[in-house]
Amino acid sequence: MCPLSSLPETSGRTSSFRLPKVPFWAQILLGLVLGVVFGWVARSGDVGWLVTTLDKIGSIFVQLLKLAVAPLVFFAILISITNLRNVSNAARLATRTLLWFMATSLIAVAIGLAIGLLTNPGGGTGLTPKDGAKPDEAGSWLDFLTGIVPTDVITPFTKLNVLQIVFMAAVAGVAALQLGEKAQPILTLSQSVLELLQKALWWVIRLAPLGSLGLIGSAIAEYGWNLISKYATFTADVYIGCALVMFGVYPLLLATVAKVNPLSFFKGAWPAIQLAFVSRSSVGTMPLTQKVTERLGVPKEYASFAVPFGSTTKMDGCASIYPALAAIFIAEIFDVHLGIGDYLLIAFVSVIGSAATAGLTGATVMLTLTLSTLGLPLEGVGLLMAIDPVLDMMRTATNVAGQALVPVVVSAREKILDHDAYAHATSSPLDDRDEAAEPERQLATV
Repeated sequence: MCPLSSLPETSGRTSSFRLPKVPFWAQILLGLVLGVVFGWVARSGDVGWLVTTLDKIGSIFVQLLKLAVAPLVFFAILISITNLRNVSNAARLATRTLLWFMATSLIAVAIGLAIGLLTNPGGGTGLTPKDGAKPDEAGSWLDFLTGIVPTDVITPFTKLNVLQIVFMAAVAGVAALQLGEKAQPILTLSQSVLELLQKALWWVIRLAPLGSLGLIGSAIAEYGWNLISKYATFTADVYIGCALVMFGVYPLLLATVAKVNPLSFFKGAWPAIQLAFVSRSSVGTMPLTQKVTERLGVPKEYASFAVPFGSTTKMDGCASIYPALAAIFIAEIFDVHLGIGDYLLIAFVSVIGSAATAGLTGATVMLTLTLSTLGLPLEGVGLLMAIDPVLDMMRTATNVAGQALVPVVVSAREKILDHDAYAHATSSPLDDRDEAAEPERQLATV
């Protein structure tokens, strides 16, 4: 054994080998590819343990994302409303944000209706009304209007009623603004709790590549291509409709209304869009959506209002494109004729009732709300439940893209967008240590 004095000097240098960093998008892509491979092996080889493993990995990832949903929504909305006092023309910004939410939803539902009328997604499927089944829970306008106000402060958190949580947070935020300095201790505590939740959720976000492997693998193992083939036209319609909105309408708005380069938007927002595709949860993606929105040059005080608000109400995929196509699909299966008035009703429900989706996975409540308004059989929901997870990935990605888009458009129109930050936005994800950092420090990779 050599004495310590005989060891060679290193002069402060280290010989340790470091693996190169893999970009987050590449990790997600690798997870998706491996998920498809493992899912196909599990299904074709009837490997039970692999099916179970994939399902557990995916479900645990989604469960971890949803674990912080209730407190995250409450404190994010509360803080976002109080942050508006630091923004000039706050009422004007809030109104413009809501109007753009509604305008883009109207465009999205129009695209969904046009595609549905052109392709007849319910024809040739072999499905009949007997294949349908009523959902356990159905949405109605009465439930939507009366259900906003909770009966107590505990149940919305235990039952995960996001709409009621948003209502309580909004009331608390407005009350805090009225109290002024007296509410500052509560706001300080709320800000600390929100940062704690965001940090914990950021750890979960880093597991997205593994989560994508499990979710995609489980979907392939469970559904395969046989089920998807029955819904081939409808599935293609949803994906094409969402793609037209995300890669057609949004870039057009950026170029003509905001007068900025659409490519820079997608470079900056891509990590959030990827996570939304995998997780199927707008609320679960909200911390990352807010970070990429700030990185795109939207002022932090405004982004902290617009993104949480959008994550619970702005659903171009789930609440506009999908219900429009689903209504046409179900009407064709049940041989119900839809007229001009029905299509106008679909547009009305999509624009006004989108908050019913509340940022959670799935769009069953919004679909039942649409069907009940049109008088279509709720049994039609059962026809779409099996294929819903496959559709929900693209729908949620579109939702999140829209939630990042509107703050950029409004900021550009109000001349508060940092164009230099927008132009230099990158597709690298943000480091969780940079939540309160300067914009130039927020470009670190995971």
